[in-house]
Amino acid sequence: MRPLDIAFFGSSLVSSYWNGAATYYRGVLHALSRRGHRITFFEPDAYGRQQHRDIEDPDWARVVVYPATDDSGVMRALDQASSADLIIKASGVGVFDTLLEAAVFSVRGPRTFVLFWDVDAPATLERVHESTDDPFRTLIPRYDAIMTYGGGAPVVSAYQALGARQCVPIYNALDPLTHYRVPPRASYEASLGFMASRLPDREARVDEFFFKAAALAPRDRFLLGGVGWGARALPPNVQYAGHVYAQDHNAFNSTPTAILNVNRDSMARFGFSPPTRVFEAAGAGACLISDQWAGIEEFLEPDREILVASSGEEVAEHLARLTPAGARKIGDAAQRKVLAHHTYEQRVALLEATLEGVSSRARQSEERPSCP
Repeated sequence: MRPLDIAFFGSSLVSSYWNGAATYYRGVLHALSRRGHRITFFEPDAYGRQQHRDIEDPDWARVVVYPATDDSGVMRALDQASSADLIIKASGVGVFDTLLEAAVFSVRGPRTFVLFWDVDAPATLERVHESTDDPFRTLIPRYDAIMTYGGGAPVVSAYQALGARQCVPIYNALDPLTHYRVPPRASYEASLGFMASRLPDREARVDEFFFKAAALAPRDRFLLGGVGWGARALPPNVQYAGHVYAQDHNAFNSTPTAILNVNRDSMARFGFSPPTRVFEAAGAGACLISDQWAGIEEFLEPDREILVASSGEEVAEHLARLTPAGARKIGDAAQRKVLAHHTYEQRVALLEATLEGVSSRARQSEERPSCP
């Protein structure tokens, strides 16, 4: 398709601090840039993200940071976006979300497409179902398409029931230019590594799959990375690594015998929602152990490319049986799978096909004769 000028409103492209979507944004937008599209990413100066940047402004996207103190900054950003061919409002920007969800329609040009990109569809859908007066609910049919970070058929059906013109999951994936195996780092040596921010709707599952496993394997060393865990009392065999910056993710994933994935409650309920850390770890050749959720086999084959556990006991059992050679075999198989079938180049090809369909429908609507 022809190159597009894309204005993207998201949480942050340059910082993963309290921002689990950073890797996803970077993978998708970098792939779009390689295909000739021109991207401007608008993000608020909020939550200390600008003070905890992982990357400088990339050469494949223009980054515009607007103040989060009042709505004048975001309104100026919207004005800059008005000339774009495609405006994307992502969920979870963190400030002025309600304003942005509606205002993108007021600045669109006559041939501008507007997408909503839901990077937490399970949480969004639960919110609008629980609150029928949520203002976003009435806006869903106005977007040209809804893209989602995951969720599969259950999310697609739920959005269609709310009037979405089209809903297409664009799953997390691997950018092999940024995530790959590196030599192990002594400070990250462990039997099991787990990296995630501390969030209320994940904590009970982390208790089950990480902390219970640590209690059942007191002689093993467990490594915990991510924001928010510092205030929690940790077992003696759990080492806290704090916030792990993007440039250290490969070493974190390449060092422990295994890497744990734990989905948030809502994502586990909807299924078909592999987090970015799954593909980051697989790209580094890590042996993954994941909690059970529907659709996992669509991405990695259980027992051959990933180990699946339904409890903390099963995580501990996997670790007890796992040898370095066995872990390497599983990690290598996962790496081969994601390189062959789950890269951002492949995800972006689906996005472009969706945009072509949106454009075709718009042309057909313009050509349709009006009633006399």
